[in-house]
Amino acid sequence: MKRKIPELRAQGAQIDAAARATPGRRHLEVMPEKTSAAKPLGLVWVVSPSHSITMAGLKKVLEGKADVKIGGESSVESPSCVVLYAGGMEEDWLEGMGRIRELYPGVPLLVLGSHLDLALAWATLKNGVDGFVHAQMRPAQLLRAVEVVLKGELAAPRQLLGYFLSQKEKPEIGELSARQREILEMVVEGLSNAEIAGQLYLSESTIKQHLRAAYKVLVVRNRTQAAKTMREHAGGV
Repeated sequence: MKRKIPELRAQGAQIDAAARATPGRRHLEVMPEKTSAAKPLGLVWVVSPSHSITMAGLKKVLEGKADVKIGGESSVESPSCVVLYAGGMEEDWLEGMGRIRELYPGVPLLVLGSHLDLALAWATLKNGVDGFVHAQMRPAQLLRAVEVVLKGELAAPRQLLGYFLSQKEKPEIGELSARQREILEMVVEGLSNAEIAGQLYLSESTIKQHLRAAYKVLVVRNRTQAAKTMREHAGGV
């Protein structure tokens, strides 16, 4: 596995591009799976749009102690743990997390990033996941994270506390993606979704998706409340 880690790092951009190219929302249906009772960590379902090099590496790490199933379209029966791959997916992990929680309330949920993204780690943990891991971690660390969440404990990067304490702005503002910020700034200027779409060369549907995700981050219900939060932040309130 040690020889695969440099490959995971080197191909992070490729993985992210592949993830962005896949449809964001997928319908999940529970399908029976035969599992081996001999594996101490039970059945680990890895939710990913494709069998990338990151997924192959993760499966190699876990297969000695867990039955590993990888897929993004069909769920599995009674997993002991679910790992959601969020590398390059921007806000889509929020919807994926919600669907997984609906299917498996109480089942430990780990989010896997393509690299150590502390903003993503903080956002996922704040939204109720049980841990955050990334593709550049050592095999033993990945395995340990799964073991930790199966015990009902939180698995988080050591650097996360320092990141949180170093934030000089409101945490919810800091968790917005660059694209969300850009769109919200245009909302503050009074532009409509159609006008924003025209300026950014995006579809109006895409603008609405970014806004819905931003509302969740800011914990607001509409563009008026979002604009007010952005103005207060800009004014140092």
